[in-house]
Amino acid sequence: MKSFKSLTLLVFACAVVTFSLAARAQAQTLTYLATFNGVDGSGPSTVIQATDGNFYATTAGAGEGAGSVGNVVRITPAGEISSIYTFCSQPHCPDGQLPETPPILGNDGNLYGVTSGGGSDLGNGGGWGTVYKLTLDGQLTTLYTFCTVSPCADGASPVGIMQAADGNFYGTTVEGGGESGAGVLFEITAAGEFSVVHTFCSLANCADGSAPGSVPFQGSDGSLIGTTRWGGTYGGGVVYSLSPSGTFNVVHTFFCSNPPCPRGYDPNGVVQDAAGNLFGTTYFGGSSGNGTAFEITSTHQFKLLHSFTYGSGTAPRPLTLGNDGNLYGTTEGINGYGTIFQITPAGAYKTLHNFTYGGGTVPYTGLYQAPNGNFYGAIEYYGNNSNGAEYTFNYNLGPLVQTAPQSGIVGTSVLIVGNGLTGSTRVTFNGVAAAFTVESDTYIKATVPTGATTGTVSVVTPSGTLDSYPQFLVTK
Repeated sequence: MKSFKSLTLLVFACAVVTFSLAARAQAQTLTYLATFNGVDGSGPSTVIQATDGNFYATTAGAGEGAGSVGNVVRITPAGEISSIYTFCSQPHCPDGQLPETPPILGNDGNLYGVTSGGGSDLGNGGGWGTVYKLTLDGQLTTLYTFCTVSPCADGASPVGIMQAADGNFYGTTVEGGGESGAGVLFEITAAGEFSVVHTFCSLANCADGSAPGSVPFQGSDGSLIGTTRWGGTYGGGVVYSLSPSGTFNVVHTFFCSNPPCPRGYDPNGVVQDAAGNLFGTTYFGGSSGNGTAFEITSTHQFKLLHSFTYGSGTAPRPLTLGNDGNLYGTTEGINGYGTIFQITPAGAYKTLHNFTYGGGTVPYTGLYQAPNGNFYGAIEYYGNNSNGAEYTFNYNLGPLVQTAPQSGIVGTSVLIVGNGLTGSTRVTFNGVAAAFTVESDTYIKATVPTGATTGTVSVVTPSGTLDSYPQFLVTK
């Protein structure tokens, strides 16, 4: 028979475990941060955090002003929305319209992004999109206008952009590219110098893919890596890479000759872990045709991680790699309302949140992990409001810092965005100390030091050390 002392200790231990689990469950909460009313925009993208500590997003519809078709908004951490720029402010919308993806933060502290319409009105009357630069106080510069000359060899309807280690921006268009109309991969400098680096469907039978519907990222080997929705040898889309020397490679071709196509088709982007493995989702396919989650190893071996069903959500959005090493995403969901899910690199799947009618439905964006560790996303409906809302999901992950850009050569000036940075005493790039200046409580300017290698950027703050996620790529 156990002693009273032993029983007491057992009860205490159980209470501690119960309290710990309850605390974690309590931390797993979803909060609606900001609700749009149409005047301040509708159809929001997800957010990014800029150097001032505020969040920035775009809306694809409405916005202040007659005839406006989308805007860029500032959202404070308390959820206050203000429009900093409204598109289509002039006849024929030379500044663009329909900014459907969020801007990115450049290493000069400005926002950069694309509109999928506006600019030139060649051919369709609505324009084929622009690339823009926007200061945080709302001063816009149009850097490039797509498709001013038929047959749009420079592309049409851009998807988004990223900033690479060379300081230039790279992006894709889902259309254009000459007679094929299959889209392009482009490069543009901060001064607006533009060039096409690859035209899709330029190989026989579109073996290199068609309609790149995701923004590329710079992989651990310095290559640009992305996906196309269609094309490839079997028509189900491809994962591609473009090496620093300009060599185009097909990493994986999705096979779909007879739906439901168990490995999936129509991929919508990939992310990469520190070991060089790629993870992504397909919008369609799998065992029931509702999409898949997959891995492509560093040696290009394909692994099916999960097939989505009506019970686990449908039509998954792009994945986000969290700073705990797990993958997070959203689906259109059960009964059409939507879910937030987690999947481990080994394929263990868990639904974290079910959206419900009246409480927010249809999360049509992926997730963004902010420096506070929380995830942010956008939904199409909230209550009786069809203009959309931004939400934040707390899964009890720790805070982090982010760099802009996420790669660079020695000597590159890098912005480090976070919270509580005042009083920081040390910045390292994979353990190598860097020169830095604390500009405010929410950002630091640093220089990639001599001897730095690819890895974590760490900041020693008064409250502890914050690590960057994802890792910072140092290129030669």
